[in-house]
Amino acid sequence: MTAPKTENPRAAAPTPRRPDRRAQAPVVAVVALGGAIGATARYAAALWWPAQPGGFPWATFWTNVVGCAVIGVFMVLITEVWAAHRLVRPFFGTGVLGGFTTFSTYAVDIQKLVDDGHPRTGLAYLAATLTAALTAVWLASAATRRFLGRRQP
Repeated sequence: MTAPKTENPRAAAPTPRRPDRRAQAPVVAVVALGGAIGATARYAAALWWPAQPGGFPWATFWTNVVGCAVIGVFMVLITEVWAAHRLVRPFFGTGVLGGFTTFSTYAVDIQKLVDDGHPRTGLAYLAATLTAALTAVWLASAATRRFLGRRQP
């Protein structure tokens, strides 16, 4: 009597396919274009409403909160309502909104406030931005679902 034959699991796995770089070029291009648009809008907001030394960085705060709210609406629309073109999400979600929201500037602002002797303002900014941004995305997605008469998945 012989032992039953067992297959080698490694031999059965298909060879992973290398991504075709030419297929990714349009995605990279729309992310770059959208990022340029979003970053330009953020920069304009910072010029329009500059932060005072040691003061609360309101322009960056509201940029992040509004951007997160728009992300909440956008994600509900493109994942639950609308079958969007494959480049819409990278262009608007990753590009425009990724360039518009600025959590790197948020981190630099906190560090600057602490280094300049305003640790309470830095801590308040840290907590307020995280709380407001997360609340904004949650409320915006919930409000969008409610407006459209959809239940949360």
